[in-house]
Amino acid sequence: MRRNLDQKEGIELLSNHYIGHLGYISGAYPHVIPITYYYDKASNTITSYSSEGHKIEAMRKNPRVSLCVNEIHSVADWQSVLVYGSFEELTGIDAKHMLREFSEGIKDLIKRSRKKDVQYISEFSAKIEKGDTPLVFRIHIDEITGKKRES
Repeated sequence: MRRNLDQKEGIELLSNHYIGHLGYISGAYPHVIPITYYYDKASNTITSYSSEGHKIEAMRKNPRVSLCVNEIHSVADWQSVLVYGSFEELTGIDAKHMLREFSEGIKDLIKRSRKKDVQYISEFSAKIEKGDTPLVFRIHIDEITGKKRES
């Protein structure tokens, strides 16, 4: 049986994961890429970071984005949430604060999951080349939709 997720279920799915697929527009085409994210319940926003590049340039030009998060156990047992929102680039103390929240939030998620080893959190930092300052961004959520299939 397939059904829509309610708002609470969608937020729960976002809150319990940290890997999603970011959708953004560049030129005439949509692009979808995997990202590491943190859902901040207090502000109802999604935080992530990147180095300068294609996706950041594209989101600066067109800030309308989406994020898809899936939890798939089998063909007959899955759920998916789709977030629609807008990109905001953070700078200064706001960027530093949210990067810390991002890191602590993901560490907490990993500790609560089956994988108790948080040592590989440093791998997130390896995504940014040495010498580059990470560009921290937030997605302000406008709408959350989702589906679930249960056998």
